[in-house]
Amino acid sequence: MKEHKIGIIMNGVTGRMGTNQHLMRSLVAIRDQGGVKIGTDEVIIPDPVLVGRNANKLMRLCKMSNVSKMTTDVEEALADPHNIIYFDAQITGRRHAAVKRAIELGKHVYCEKPTGVDTQEALDLYHLAKAAGIKHGVVQDKLWLPGMLKLKRLMENGFFGRILSVRGEFGYWVFEGHSIPAQRPSWNYRKEDDGGIIVDMLCHWRYVLDNLFGNVKAVSCLGATHIPERIDENGQTYRATADDAAYATFELEGGVVAHFNSSWTVRVRRDDLLTLQVDGTKGSAVAGLRECYIQHYGNTPKPVWNPDVPNPIDFHEDWSKVPVQETFDNAFKAQWELFLKHVVMDTPFKNDLLEGAKGVQLAEKGLESWEKRAWVNVEDLT
Repeated sequence: MKEHKIGIIMNGVTGRMGTNQHLMRSLVAIRDQGGVKIGTDEVIIPDPVLVGRNANKLMRLCKMSNVSKMTTDVEEALADPHNIIYFDAQITGRRHAAVKRAIELGKHVYCEKPTGVDTQEALDLYHLAKAAGIKHGVVQDKLWLPGMLKLKRLMENGFFGRILSVRGEFGYWVFEGHSIPAQRPSWNYRKEDDGGIIVDMLCHWRYVLDNLFGNVKAVSCLGATHIPERIDENGQTYRATADDAAYATFELEGGVVAHFNSSWTVRVRRDDLLTLQVDGTKGSAVAGLRECYIQHYGNTPKPVWNPDVPNPIDFHEDWSKVPVQETFDNAFKAQWELFLKHVVMDTPFKNDLLEGAKGVQLAEKGLESWEKRAWVNVEDLT
């Protein structure tokens, strides 16, 4: 068996997403399954080196993951020719300089979103990567969620007829920290630290909409900071300066209208933390992270408005659950495997740094719309 052992610099891996999704559920899982098979007698084996600022956290991670290599000096990891991929999961403000440095040293780069604090930064990384001739990608994990893949299959089979609209509901209650500790880091709620739900989530909605329903042409967005004061990791009170909720409407190519409510100040009474309702002329679907429910034209009830009597229709009754027809892997792991194949075999990989820049662009346009209280056009990025 021929092994392609690929050194991967994991910078910022001590954070929640870096540890859980990228290290343990992706690269460690790939290693433990015997690598990514690329033929009958070839396999790609990830060989990560963990990078962070806290040596104690790194040592604990090494023990947990059975990864032997770690360093607090990213330059040391970059200098090793064995490490051909640089991965970045740091906070957004550190991303541009770190990824740029890796590109300059000829490393292939794969990073979390947003890929910059503004569109210019994100585009700069794309142009640098393209000029250097290296492979590059951005995490767009929601495209590999089982619920989104089920939606895609329904569309491929013409279930919806002509799609009319998409309604997205995302979020949950993030505790303020006064009595119950917050379950998200405090920088998320400080604008000066590149926090805010518009910057965070509109990057996601851009690639979901572009890839499933049509390119985003315009946006109208209203942000809000509903909780003005929170408690940080050290028990200190701080002022929340970033938006914790966003209410955005998108005009898509082809006439589809999409609306997404994104909030860290909402209590969940729906099927999942993220749900998308897609309505078409022939049928509708509601997809969560994993499950998907459908209602065809022939199963659509005919309600009559009468608020003076109890409604005789159980509106959940006429929906059917889409059965499991495929095997679904962890969404982050699935994309990691595709990127590793892209690096080793030069297979296609659409989710590059230009796609990452499009997400940053939509977030900026959302903030602009909020400031102007107006619709804002989203121009093509080239």
